[in-house]
Amino acid sequence: MYLFKRRNDLKKHLDLVRKSNKSIGFVPTMGALHNGHLSLIQAARNENDVVVCSIFVNPTQFNDPKDFEKYPITIEEDIKKLNDASTDILFLPSVEEMYPEGLTGSEHYDFGDLETILEGKFRPGHFQGVGRIVHKLLDIVQPHKLFMGQKDLQQCLIIRKLLQITKSSVELVVCPTLRETSGLAMSSRNQRLSPAARKKAVAIYEALEKLRAEFGKGLFLLEAAHEAFDELKKQGFEPEYVDILILDDGQLRHISEPPGDHTVVAAIAAWLGDIRLIDNMVLQGSLSQKN
Repeated sequence: MYLFKRRNDLKKHLDLVRKSNKSIGFVPTMGALHNGHLSLIQAARNENDVVVCSIFVNPTQFNDPKDFEKYPITIEEDIKKLNDASTDILFLPSVEEMYPEGLTGSEHYDFGDLETILEGKFRPGHFQGVGRIVHKLLDIVQPHKLFMGQKDLQQCLIIRKLLQITKSSVELVVCPTLRETSGLAMSSRNQRLSPAARKKAVAIYEALEKLRAEFGKGLFLLEAAHEAFDELKKQGFEPEYVDILILDDGQLRHISEPPGDHTVVAAIAAWLGDIRLIDNMVLQGSLSQKN
């Protein structure tokens, strides 16, 4: 596996790859890799000649500086996992390499209402930071396909919008959420959970499963979402939202009437101690895997 820390060195190498008519798949990460990330690497490997992974903990997407400071860093273990997964290239830049102009940029992306709900509501500025770093990474890597996980569904939709805004030809592939045997969605933040907290965190998955079952019975979902919120609170969580949404033409909107044939998604964000966990589940329909 090649490891690059400088953007210009990586660009020169990838220029040669493109001249050889080889396709490039790209998996951007913030490290602390787990099997969910490795499933994205495998998906990229299945569809491309060359797989590039980046590890960069992006400071501009953390609206809480303490969250940025606590984000797990496991570079040595990550490199071994990527090697074992037959990753071709790792891009491991510094903050100065990615933000030579400084962190207070003037870029602003019009993500519309997608930026004002769920994560956007509780993490102001988060998606502007996500858009900024992904735009930079795509300019450097210039992949044919970009692979992301469904656990960060709203982020996937933001990046799909970014590709439209920038008129990019990159194809976004959204891959299913990988879960632990308990049902807990795999996440880098799980590394900070104690064994007891990890068992407790499964309640988020159980709440989503209950919402899916109740949707299948035709029950009124808004009431069910309120009940799930209250139940998580009783179990010691500090939930930020338990929402039922319709996915319509790349946008999410709160359900207020029978959804018809639209895809319906349940989404949860909740604090367990000082660790924020998110998850989602499709209740009806399916997510388009490709942009």
